[in-house]
Parts: sequence; C-alpha cells; structure tokens
Amino acid sequence: MNFDDKFFSKVEKKTKVDKETILSLAQKLNSGNLKEESSLREVIRTLSSLTGKKVSQEKEDKIIDTILKDKVPKGVDKMF
Repeated sequence: MNFDDKFFSKVEKKTKVDKETILSLAQKLNSGNLKEESSLREVIRTLSSLTGKKVSQEKEDKIIDTILKDKVPKGVDKMF
C-alpha cells in the first residue's frame, strides 16, 4: 500500500503523530519479532506514549499473552 503525504498530513492532524514517527514504528513492527515479549512491550509502550493513553501492567500483560498465544482475530470483521 502506498501512502502519500496528504494521508500522513491527515493522520498527523488527527493524532499529533508525525510521518517520521509513524514510519519508524511501522519499520519496527515490520522488522521486529512480534513473538518476542520484549519487542511487543516496546511497541505497546511506544503506542501508549504516542497516543497519550496509559496502559496498565495488567493490560499490557493481557495484550502480550493474547498475541503470543495467537488469539488475535485474523480479520477486522472478527474483532467486534
């Protein structure tokens, strides 16, 4: 998928997260081992910081457990 600057401008306006940060996080997700607990914790904490949403230790553990046990829905339609 190819995103242009207009897309990133809209995202930045809504989220206050700049293009470079988004691309950096995407690269981290793409190159990281998401079955590795330390990588998952880093991504969760980065997203928490970027969004200004506090993620408790309990919630972080639950997210990691869900991912490591491959319980994440495979499609968006299965998430809700």
